Amino acid sequence: MLIRNLITFGVLILLAAACSEAPAPPPPPIDPDRFLANVSTLASDAFGGRAPMSEGERLTVDHIENAFRTAALEPLFGDSYRQPVELISMEVDPANAHLGFVNEGIERIVSYGDEMVIWTQRVTPEIEVRDSEMVFVGYGVVAPEYGWDDYAGVDMQGKTALILINDPGFALKDPALFKGNAMTYYGRWRYKFEEAARQGAAAAVVIHDSEPASYGWNTVRNSWTGPQFYLPQQSNGVQPIEIASWIHKDVAEALLAASGLSLGELQQRALSPEFEPIPLGTALSAGLRNTITRGRSYNVGGVLRGSEAPEEAFIYTAHWDHIGTGTSDDPNEDLIYNGAVDNASGTAALIELAHAFSARPQAPLRSVVFLAVTAEESGLLGSAWYAKNPAFAMNRTIGGVNIDGMSVYGPTRDVVIVGYGSSELEDILRKAAAEQGRVVEPEPHPERGYYYRSDHFNFAKQGVPMLYAESGTDHRELGPEYIEARSEEYNDMYYHQPGDEVRESWDLRGAMEDIRLYYEVGLEVADSDAWPEWFEGNEFRAIREASLP
Repeated sequence: MLIRNLITFGVLILLAAACSEAPAPPPPPIDPDRFLANVSTLASDAFGGRAPMSEGERLTVDHIENAFRTAALEPLFGDSYRQPVELISMEVDPANAHLGFVNEGIERIVSYGDEMVIWTQRVTPEIEVRDSEMVFVGYGVVAPEYGWDDYAGVDMQGKTALILINDPGFALKDPALFKGNAMTYYGRWRYKFEEAARQGAAAAVVIHDSEPASYGWNTVRNSWTGPQFYLPQQSNGVQPIEIASWIHKDVAEALLAASGLSLGELQQRALSPEFEPIPLGTALSAGLRNTITRGRSYNVGGVLRGSEAPEEAFIYTAHWDHIGTGTSDDPNEDLIYNGAVDNASGTAALIELAHAFSARPQAPLRSVVFLAVTAEESGLLGSAWYAKNPAFAMNRTIGGVNIDGMSVYGPTRDVVIVGYGSSELEDILRKAAAEQGRVVEPEPHPERGYYYRSDHFNFAKQGVPMLYAESGTDHRELGPEYIEARSEEYNDMYYHQPGDEVRESWDLRGAMEDIRLYYEVGLEVADSDAWPEWFEGNEFRAIREASLP
């Protein structure tokens, strides 16, 4: 009897111990075969490079909507998975695009595509600027918080601003100057054209330089020729610049030499906060003709409704669009910009996350949104539209993860955060990464300004903490040199070029690990009542605090 009681007591102890240790939740069902199949479909030649307002868009939107249905998501926009986005397409006619510089009566005409690209954000079939005085304005930055004004003392009305890319911190790598090597928004080309317009300039010309721009001239040519998309203009008291242009660095050097100046010397002078604009004694004449098309594109969204707080949401975003199909007289030239990594891979990851959350036996406490946005390549337009017309109010959107390109190089020991040091979402990512035996690191190339180049930026501007993470820089088996070489190869040969295609050499193990990380971050927030905050000192923290009820 004593032995039987002891045995029974021992069994009870074992049962109690087993009950005290809850079983680990099953891993999310991330399917590498389904992921690759979705990337291959979206990046196929049949989809034509997924340009907005094209047949490729129709195929893409249908595919994503069907994938969200299959993952048992509800429509995000009432009874529809689609959110209409009003777009204007303007395409410059290369035969009627000209840009020239006149110095001491001698004019140099610059060739379209090879030496310059030109466009206008004004919705007009034709525009011209003649005999506009050129002024070198350094980095074209007005930043009171840094004590910086590159337009000090000059009236730019009707003139042309010649501008350096990036910001002064990049050149000197001095953390006391702007953000040192990390690009600020002042370094982005978009800001430079906006500021030139605020200054009253008729035209703005940015000098391309591969290192501070972080991409070569091929990317400039491919990105700013063909159809360019815009949202309908909203009056904010400032008209867009009449003529916007990039010119090749060699053209800039020749232009300045004609004025007896040196680009290198001017770059040095532009690094001082006492810099003053420099008239060049050169006039610009430029013009173009546009084909204008007004139409509609679509964001595509699905939602898994929360079980207890369905009015609050965590959001995953990825852009589905790419550059489309180019033109050439050579019938053998590959003209389809397939965009396999950028961003068929991110869209496929979004679909995998939808399946992972839907497979849970019970929905998280909060809703989880999966949003594929349009026209990112044209200036983050789809996400800007959603941020102004959200399915969930921005102050009820708890946080999110943006996915813009998945790793195809294999597993890494680390995971990289773009815009490192921004919000408490990074702490959640760090914990999930540790469970994979990985560490969190800052981005290796902050000078490239990636934080301002993808869709999370439009949510951040509304105060929503957004995480933008990427696979790491240290391959588990081949080391950091391998990742660095592959990344530079992609940036030089495939980014915004027809070569961004699915390849047999891809190793998707790292991508699968990263998708699981994104899942864990979203689940921890969505299945809780916590509100992740921006870190103290972040530029978006005050916006968030002011927006909360």
